[in-house]
Amino acid sequence: MRFGAFVPQGWKMDLQDQRIDEQWSSIRAVARRIERAGYDSLWVYDHFHTIPRPTQEPTHEAWTLMAALAVVTETVRLGQMCTCNSYRPPSYLAKVAANVDVISGGRLEFGIGAGWYDQEYRAYGYDFPRASVRIAQLREAVEIIKAMWTSDLASFAGEHYRIEGAINQPKSLQDPHPPIWIAGGGERLTLRLVAEHADYSNFAGDVETFRRKSDILAKHCEEVGRDFDAIGRTYHAEVVVADNEAALSVVGERVAAQRGTSLEKYRLENVVGTPDQVVSQLGPFTEAGCDYVIAYFGDAAWGDSIEVFAERVMPQLGS
Repeated sequence: MRFGAFVPQGWKMDLQDQRIDEQWSSIRAVARRIERAGYDSLWVYDHFHTIPRPTQEPTHEAWTLMAALAVVTETVRLGQMCTCNSYRPPSYLAKVAANVDVISGGRLEFGIGAGWYDQEYRAYGYDFPRASVRIAQLREAVEIIKAMWTSDLASFAGEHYRIEGAINQPKSLQDPHPPIWIAGGGERLTLRLVAEHADYSNFAGDVETFRRKSDILAKHCEEVGRDFDAIGRTYHAEVVVADNEAALSVVGERVAAQRGTSLEKYRLENVVGTPDQVVSQLGPFTEAGCDYVIAYFGDAAWGDSIEVFAERVMPQLGS
């Protein structure tokens, strides 16, 4: 089992108590804590304004952070969960990602998905077609990105995108290219795309959902002739962990308030507990074949869940 953790970036109201001129310092400090604590990777979200509702609180942009984090860390890998395909032309995204891989010394994990946040699409002027169209666009984008990462002159003509003789230098340092994470659980289209192109899948939800998505992915792999075991199956969860129940109540209440809900409701949908309780909640995912947990800690900017998880949960799950 491997582990990743998100830096705070404002999207989930996790920087709201800090002045704007303090926020980058906070993000940088958390990135270094993640690296120091022994996580395999650190992650950002790709969104432009806050949830559960749009506010004037800052939300720091994903790929800007990727470049910045590449130079303030040394060993931890860097990922996005996940880049919204619709927000950038795939040829441009391929160029940006390759540069970040070079800047980081070959530490990029490339996450991408079809997009889902319709309100954000409308706010920023992006078309929001039906899911099947967004997934078709994602399929073409992944093909373009892989071509630009592996060809000197990349050309592609599809229904949604076209490039002709695109040059992408510098190429990424990773050979043949950075690992591709395709997030989402659409059973007919998205998981088919995962079977064809991804190095990692990523699921949310409960363990039964994880098992069902895994079974469907295995069937797609069989149909396309792909080794199912060659695709990492990963789980994304919001986690609050504290040494004891009293501390857990204090931290949990504050994180739930950031997310615009009560602690009781937050506990129903997320991983919340003492270290042993968190191990009990995540253990079944390990048994179901999950080999990588990507955790969002709502207290990353002001609490110590990052360290408690690393010291008391990761060893029990097999870091």
